Amino acid sequence: MQKIFIFIITLFFSLKVHTQESTASENVTTFEIFSPELNVQKKIWVYLPKDYSTSNKKYPVIYMHDAQNLFDAKTSYVGEWEVDETLNKMNAQIIVIGIEHGNEKRIDELTPYKNEKYGGGNGDNYLEFIVKTLKPKVDSVYRTKSNTKNTAIFGSSLAGLISFYAVLKYPEVFGKAGVFSPSFWFSEEIYTLMEKSETTKAKIFFLAGDKENETMALDLKKMVRLLDRNRCECLKLNKSVIVKDGEHNEKLWRENFEQAVKWLF
Repeated sequence: MQKIFIFIITLFFSLKVHTQESTASENVTTFEIFSPELNVQKKIWVYLPKDYSTSNKKYPVIYMHDAQNLFDAKTSYVGEWEVDETLNKMNAQIIVIGIEHGNEKRIDELTPYKNEKYGGGNGDNYLEFIVKTLKPKVDSVYRTKSNTKNTAIFGSSLAGLISFYAVLKYPEVFGKAGVFSPSFWFSEEIYTLMEKSETTKAKIFFLAGDKENETMALDLKKMVRLLDRNRCECLKLNKSVIVKDGEHNEKLWRENFEQAVKWLF
């Protein structure tokens, strides 16, 4: 059921017509940047802390996927995460860089491996865009803490999968990850990669709902066990939350975003 849900969302993300007013906060802006890695123009959303314009401080950065669903009900498919409202309420000292998905190319961008039924597998180029093109631009324009400890990557579903993959492929770049409802079902190769990876130092917050599908919580627990073999559980570098009655939707992710940010930072 979850696999069908993801496929339908990908097909219809670009087709939905929105009639309501924008709900994005004033401290959310956008810009466009060309990605030579993907050969496409990418729209980027930027959340800046409320005190950004009146301070000289530098801030940690969270790179998030599916930007259409993060800040604005007008651009979302089935509801937004309310990332800006949540961080404003927290008075969070964090910059968020939201990367719009590629509509019909969403599956390709957010999956590091191919799936026999759904295709995909262009995740390496997508992450290369973030690391080699987008992050240098962000660090040059905004006052960021650009080191590994202060750079996180965060997403849900397929974006949860690519976020977890990112901390394994680019451990020198991403020191933290929010991995919500990760689509580990997409390919067994993600487990193999985890088993073969060198000791992972990233701080990772896992989340799943127990009503997402038959295997979501089990898949997550399997990955956490592999992670605990990779490094001592005593380090307390990962936290996993299984939400009772949680379903695969923005409501689950919105309601648990704050606790993930607090734990990661």
